[in-house]
Amino acid sequence: MVPTGKRTAVLDVLDEEDVDYAVSDETSGRDYTAVVTFPLPTGAVEPVLDKLRGVGIERDAYTVVVEAETVVSDRFEALEERYETEQEENGNGGRIAREELVTRADEMAPTLRPYVLMTAVSAVVATAGLLLDSPAVVVGSMVIAPLIGPAMAASVGTVVDDADLALRGVKLQALGGVLAIAAAAVFALLVRLTSVVPLTSEEVFAIDEIRERLAPDVLSLVIALGAGTAGAISLSSGVSSALVGVMIAAALVPPTAVVGIGIAWGEPQSVVGSAVLVLVNVLAINLAALVVLWRLGYRPTHWFREEEARSTTVKRVAVLAAILLVLTGLLGAFTYSTSRTADFEREATAAIEAELPPEATLLDLEVTYEGVPLQTPQTVVVTVGHPPSSPPPPVAAPIRDRLSELAPEPIGPFGRDGLYVEIRYVGVDRAMA
Repeated sequence: MVPTGKRTAVLDVLDEEDVDYAVSDETSGRDYTAVVTFPLPTGAVEPVLDKLRGVGIERDAYTVVVEAETVVSDRFEALEERYETEQEENGNGGRIAREELVTRADEMAPTLRPYVLMTAVSAVVATAGLLLDSPAVVVGSMVIAPLIGPAMAASVGTVVDDADLALRGVKLQALGGVLAIAAAAVFALLVRLTSVVPLTSEEVFAIDEIRERLAPDVLSLVIALGAGTAGAISLSSGVSSALVGVMIAAALVPPTAVVGIGIAWGEPQSVVGSAVLVLVNVLAINLAALVVLWRLGYRPTHWFREEEARSTTVKRVAVLAAILLVLTGLLGAFTYSTSRTADFEREATAAIEAELPPEATLLDLEVTYEGVPLQTPQTVVVTVGHPPSSPPPPVAAPIRDRLSELAPEPIGPFGRDGLYVEIRYVGVDRAMA
């Protein structure tokens, strides 16, 4: 809708850009003289709007951008080819306009009530899936988690200097993290106290879906960076972000539920790795989205605000990167710890089998670890099978000595003497084939 006195300027811009248009007189009696309608390729929306803004068409002009199914026109096809070429030369081909990006990001950041409800529900479903050791249920919790919107809103608000949108995204992310942990902890505590899940903390943390998230490794950072990058690209290209939202939820929901389970079972120190993983994933997603959106060329509407937006973006990227670097060091420590414990158990198994006589068999090796992030074996339970007709083999002392030698040096107050080794003997009948 063209304000009074701007009609000629608007039509001159469209003529210069070789854009087809239709003009209708505005007779509503308001401060508009005409309504101009014109088709544009996706890549032409932002440049043309910038040029119209340059001749005085600001927000009071009432501009509406809608999606057309198709346009049949030789001139439109030529215009589309020209802008595709320009975008490819500028390295930002296929992206939507800045105004469209902000609108999409604002729409993706949900209102408070549905966001709270959906986040709590997804955390409860994820907790149930983890306790049931059901990957399908855990995946289902990711589908309903509304986590992509706040992350994208925070990043978009930063690069275009929209403080309200950025603050809203940050607040929703913080609220979502706290709420998800609280919902998971309350639900897990409820099923524990009602004996729906009558397991000890050791048995709960032995569940495969939970155990694999207790000691995350550095590769988790790659997943989060990929999720943030994919989210920014899908948002800026105008395609559906539903599947990317599942990917982002996959990086956040399960470890958050594990933290809640650890709190409910009174073992918060055992889920420090999962808490670190949640923080790393949140920071990495935001960092990747910020960098991608800025590299795609998104800037504030007015040039004099670009320097402020650049400064804000650089500062936030630096802060996120610094914190992420520290937390990644912790992930590296968890990775090293996992490798060290695996080596110990493999070497311990070989050493025990070497000490056993031919008639005896190693039935089970159970190791309990302590320490964060570098875990040290504190208790080793060895179950040895032997023929019932013969006494237990006298291997307790040599096995204890070998395991004490193999145990890695602890980090903390425990010395080698702190390793407790328990040998259990079980009579085993071997049926002849």
